[in-house]
Amino acid sequence: MAGPPALDPAEVSAAVARCLAAHAAGAVPVVADLRLAVRGTVRAFAAAVPGHSVELRVPPYVAVQCVEGPRHTRGTPRAVVETDGVTWLLLSTGQLAFADAVATGRVHASGERSDLTPYFPVP
Repeated sequence: MAGPPALDPAEVSAAVARCLAAHAAGAVPVVADLRLAVRGTVRAFAAAVPGHSVELRVPPYVAVQCVEGPRHTRGTPRAVVETDGVTWLLLSTGQLAFADAVATGRVHASGERSDLTPYFPVP
């Protein structure tokens, strides 16, 4: 089975920049930009932090398994990290600390290995 279609890194970077600029201006990012930016940066994260012990969810855009450790295969994962698209982009670019996002409820992290602090910003 083929994986998801490849994303152009330049297009992803441009979408990230547009989303962050909109957020900084107090506006809501364009949905198509947010979708592309989130999918691209989450895929980059999963490539940089391979594994199957944590399920990273940024609904409704993407969910991936990452972080080395016991493989999750069925049912509820042992470790889940979930956030919204804008928060993910702030985390992935190093503009928001993971611990701060968890403390303020912008990220829901549960289970062993769900502290993703060492993996930000996303390369």
